[in-house]
Amino acid sequence: MSDLLTLTTHLRPEELDVALRRDVREGLSRRPRSLPPKWFYDAAGSELFDQITRLPEYYPTEAERAALVAHAAEIVDGARCTTVLELGSGSSDKTRTLLDAAQATGRLERYVPFDVSEAALRDAAERLAERYPDLRIDAVVGDFDRHLSRLPGGGRRMLAFLGGTIGNYPPGPRAALLEAIAATLEPGDSLLLGTDLVKDPARLVAAYDDAAGVTAEFNRNVLRVVNRELGADFVPERFEHVAIWNAEAAWIEMWLRSSVDQTVHVAELGLQVDFTAGESLLTEISAKFLRPGVEAELDAAGFDLAGWWTDPAGDFALSRSVRR
Repeated sequence: MSDLLTLTTHLRPEELDVALRRDVREGLSRRPRSLPPKWFYDAAGSELFDQITRLPEYYPTEAERAALVAHAAEIVDGARCTTVLELGSGSSDKTRTLLDAAQATGRLERYVPFDVSEAALRDAAERLAERYPDLRIDAVVGDFDRHLSRLPGGGRRMLAFLGGTIGNYPPGPRAALLEAIAATLEPGDSLLLGTDLVKDPARLVAAYDDAAGVTAEFNRNVLRVVNRELGADFVPERFEHVAIWNAEAAWIEMWLRSSVDQTVHVAELGLQVDFTAGESLLTEISAKFLRPGVEAELDAAGFDLAGWWTDPAGDFALSRSVRR
């Protein structure tokens, strides 16, 4: 490991087990039943999502990449950052565009990737250390719903929250997360936020219900995770993938709909869950945005919008806001 690379862990494996048990018990004990999307992403789920990002129907990944390629220099020049932090960094693939632009300014000193998976984070950080041998990389393992306060300070920082992940939070939790991000940053620091934009509902639904069925397998993977980790006996094939556009809430909803009357047991929780044919389990929301709404939410959290950019087609937005 490079002398300029560190990895700090704030999340113990047993904490993930406790969180999974809590989420499954709470989500399956109420109606409509639900499971949080964070549990999609075991190794198989991550591989399926990587396949999704390359599907012809799924535009967000490439649209955000196009916006970054076109505008990264302007973004980092305005931020004047010496440190780039990234929430949910994953492979840090798109971030390389941002880091290249930041390095070109001569100001960048440090990159702080923050993610829940230590193995994935370590792998990504080591590959970045080879690409940027003179850049300090301080990787942090944690849950950004709980550990934002552990992010390192110092210098002028820009925190990147990309991929439209903010859209997985309904309005109340979304506001709380933005306020927590604001509390982590200092006045003058920047937030670079990726938001998918409202568009034709048919395109939106197709992006979450592809013809090849990859998203359906990704959706059902959460049941396999619960089976493996908590001794459940879900039969994933008995649940149909459903994606719908909720126009009133302005978000896509992903559901798993039971195709038959069935009873599922979660052995580790001593839980029995009865599903009637046609009953659905909510696994994800993905909110879509308009610029005035994004600006209002940022303002409420303590940020002033300083820049707004989209890909050429106007499908996906990047906004840079400054902590007041």
